[in-house]
Amino acid sequence: MAGNRHKLSIPKTTREKLWDLVGTGSYVGMTGLLVMTWTSLPDQVPAHYSLTEITRWGSKYELLILPAIGLMLGLSMHLLEKFPEVHNYPDRLNESNARAFYLNSRQMLNVMKNSFVLVFSLLAFETVAIAMGWVKGMFEWFLPVVLIGMMVPIVEAILKRKKIT
Repeated sequence: MAGNRHKLSIPKTTREKLWDLVGTGSYVGMTGLLVMTWTSLPDQVPAHYSLTEITRWGSKYELLILPAIGLMLGLSMHLLEKFPEVHNYPDRLNESNARAFYLNSRQMLNVMKNSFVLVFSLLAFETVAIAMGWVKGMFEWFLPVVLIGMMVPIVEAILKRKKIT
């Protein structure tokens, strides 16, 4: 039960700090790109994609949804990351393995948080690049890479969690 769990002070690992730099850097880059290109963007930009093509064009103001969602996801996951004692754990959690479980869960959340922010940043870049005519079409690799990228930290954390005794 989360209410009975002790809060432990576990410093961020180098890996977590690097992922935070990736997430923050991509968010700042996305915001900067939108600010720098805003007046040059056409009124209509890609607004929805299928696996291989743009299925809807919309107002360039719809682009503002991407940094808003990235910020909301990033901040909410950052807050959750600060309190690993409230995360969901198997029944075998006890005082002797709590540190390992907390770190495992926090690291998974950290990678996912920053990956989500990175994905929204790349999606904004792709949309701007198409709208500005920098590229002719969509990046076909985008969806498969995103799906694989989202699954890897989850699978990795689950495999590591199974080894915690």
